Amino acid sequence: MTIKVAKEPRKLYERDDYLYELLDKALKAADAIYKYEHVTVHPHQQRTLMALSTGKIDLHWSMTSPDREQIAIAIPIPLFKGYIGKRAMMVKNERVAQFSTIQNLEQLSAFTAVQGHDWPDTKILAFNNLPIKPLSNYQAMFKLLSAGRVDYFPRSFIEVNSELEENPGQFTLLPNIYLDYPTAFYFFVNKAKPKLAADLKRGLNKLQSNGEFDALFASYFKDDLARLSMYQPDNAIKLKNPYYTAQ
Repeated sequence: MTIKVAKEPRKLYERDDYLYELLDKALKAADAIYKYEHVTVHPHQQRTLMALSTGKIDLHWSMTSPDREQIAIAIPIPLFKGYIGKRAMMVKNERVAQFSTIQNLEQLSAFTAVQGHDWPDTKILAFNNLPIKPLSNYQAMFKLLSAGRVDYFPRSFIEVNSELEENPGQFTLLPNIYLDYPTAFYFFVNKAKPKLAADLKRGLNKLQSNGEFDALFASYFKDDLARLSMYQPDNAIKLKNPYYTAQ
């Protein structure tokens, strides 16, 4: 059987390579034989998820939300082990000092973040009364930050090192604080493909049981997470997320 896998129209990062490899390993672990057809999708997350319901694609990965779990079959296994909800705050180099005394959510609310207009994170930050500038264009978010039209850009521990390398010399991570909220990043499967969903879940469970899941995760992200070792639980500004329940 051929499955149509969503491919975003942007440069792929290590996190994308990890997800493709994890998908392949999981299906092989389930003794499920599939061929892949990569389908370029719209860059907006919600429109890509909607493509699952129309049959344009069969599989994608995304941060979860109640709406997204209605659109497609969510495989409730956190692919990034919770690190997707740990968010370093990227700022212009010359603005680090302005944040040096920030210690809590109320103080942070004096500054404006940039986020994707259809990202679950945007609703989470808004629920916690943090001002947000929503945008639809991913690259434009970095340009807005560089132009000083927003104050900071929260990025997950999984993503942020790659993004700093893509924008050399422009941005710094606040060393004293980070955001932390409960959430998860799942595989999502077209509701018309329940066998694919069952195979994928069975394979992921097997990889977790035999240690291959942890080993693959470490091979991609151990060094990146080590670079963020300055962040300890005491540095976290905890946010509530009413749009997520651990399964």
